[in-house]
Amino acid sequence: MLDLSEIIKAYDVRGVVPDQFNEPVARAIGTAFIEMLRESGDQPDQIVVAHDMRESGPGLAAAFARGVNAAGASVINIGLASTDQLYYASGSLNLPGAMFTASHNPAQYNGIKLCRSGARPVGQDSGLVIVRQRAQQLLRDLNAEADGPSRVEERDLLGDYAAHLRSLVNLSGIRPLKVIVDAGNGMGGHTVPAVLGDQVLSPLPLTIVPLFFELDGSFPNHEANPLDPKNLVDLQNAVREQGADIGLAFDGDADRCFVIDENGDAVSPSAITGLVAARELAKFPGSVIIHNLITSAAVPEIILENGGKPIRSRVGHSFIKAEMAQSNAVFGGEHSAHYYFRDFWFADTGMLAAMHVLAALGGQDLPLSEFAAEYERYVASGEINSTVADAAAKSREVRDAFPDAQVDDLDGLTFSFEDGSWFNLRASNTEPLLRLNVEAPDAARMGSLRDDVLAIVRG
Repeated sequence: MLDLSEIIKAYDVRGVVPDQFNEPVARAIGTAFIEMLRESGDQPDQIVVAHDMRESGPGLAAAFARGVNAAGASVINIGLASTDQLYYASGSLNLPGAMFTASHNPAQYNGIKLCRSGARPVGQDSGLVIVRQRAQQLLRDLNAEADGPSRVEERDLLGDYAAHLRSLVNLSGIRPLKVIVDAGNGMGGHTVPAVLGDQVLSPLPLTIVPLFFELDGSFPNHEANPLDPKNLVDLQNAVREQGADIGLAFDGDADRCFVIDENGDAVSPSAITGLVAARELAKFPGSVIIHNLITSAAVPEIILENGGKPIRSRVGHSFIKAEMAQSNAVFGGEHSAHYYFRDFWFADTGMLAAMHVLAALGGQDLPLSEFAAEYERYVASGEINSTVADAAAKSREVRDAFPDAQVDDLDGLTFSFEDGSWFNLRASNTEPLLRLNVEAPDAARMGSLRDDVLAIVRG
């Protein structure tokens, strides 16, 4: 008997196929999802389902649909989709949704991201524990519900999704840009031609140069994880060699987007958060912007300079989305290149963030490196992981070593210093790791602070 606690975590379902995650498990989760929604007061008669390019996706999604049908609900299957396309479907149709993807994980993995109607998240504190418990019970029960009649409607929403995004950011009047896009053989190869090309809608002043647009869940060129610098090398080389204005890299399910400037250098997600925040505040003056606690200190500075109200959040999409809904925030950004928009049902969409960057770049004459410099004010370490036997004990050692720092414990421990430098140390929810992020006004101070903390953490 599979232990579903190994694959149903804080935010989603993720496991190796078929050893941990297979069609019987997907079917049980489909039934459990409908039952959880009903127990929490929703009355779903229909849900929307999609899958990414992984080979196991269609079979798992079909098994999930059988479980939904067995629970008495019907399914709209939109087929191949990015995660933000599934959120579009959930929001525009006002239906719960299930996206079959393992995001940036290697080829042997698959998973599910679940949401309530209106793309509202389902996580550990909002129903996922109930789904896990009920699905585990169904797998144990030899008399689990038999398949009901198949009630699955096939629907193509790619054009509608593209048109909606185009309605939010006007790219028609910008200067011509040469854009190299690395889809990593993931779902960006499906959505970019529809949104930024002329596959569905009228042409834009963009020359899109595709890298690895062929949908292939075995990821033959590199992992679809732009957070790892080695997976950006192909894009960086192509931008430099071809004289492009900008490079864009999407992860496997295309809900995250990373940006490369004309020199082949990465523009930090914090800088993108500041840039998009300024654009949204120009449209919606005085609005709230959410940022997680390990984005750059420049982010709240930029928000305040543009008349907005910054709110600091814990790391993780469920916390960001909850804060956004509670405060009616217009935008939210994370260090991991997840970007959330009020006019996209508070959900994250890498494509919409990319469109904001293209509009900003194309609306003025500076190259991206100079334009983005306004939003890059400090030197950051990036996230550094250390394996530890006792994360709590190591955190106490670090706290004792910096008695002059101001410390808060919103998410792990954040240490702030009078010179503007800071670091955050927090434990992983799923692994024996401590995650360190350091930022300082200059590289020397950042390196010194980083090394001092790591000397303690790694003993």
